[in-house]
Amino acid sequence: MTTLTKIGNSQGIRIPKPLIQQAHLENVELEFEVLENGLLIKPVNDSCRNTWVKNISETIAKNKDLKDEGLLEDFLNDADLEEFEW
Repeated sequence: MTTLTKIGNSQGIRIPKPLIQQAHLENVELEFEVLENGLLIKPVNDSCRNTWVKNISETIAKNKDLKDEGLLEDFLNDADLEEFEW
């Protein structure tokens, strides 16, 4: 348990190191969310790229039976270049 401590015109709290490590709050920007009965402190997800591999893997797994017909063919079709002069 901890209490608010005066820091200049503001107030702060001390969070025990094991709790910081467990919540992945060490050396990251923090985001605060006011809830009905308190305050939620969570790390800011600084980049969407952090979850790209997971998100792509999940998307591929969900859509493994679907085919993207025509899209690849559109990219590989050089017919529109026949009239182009180099």
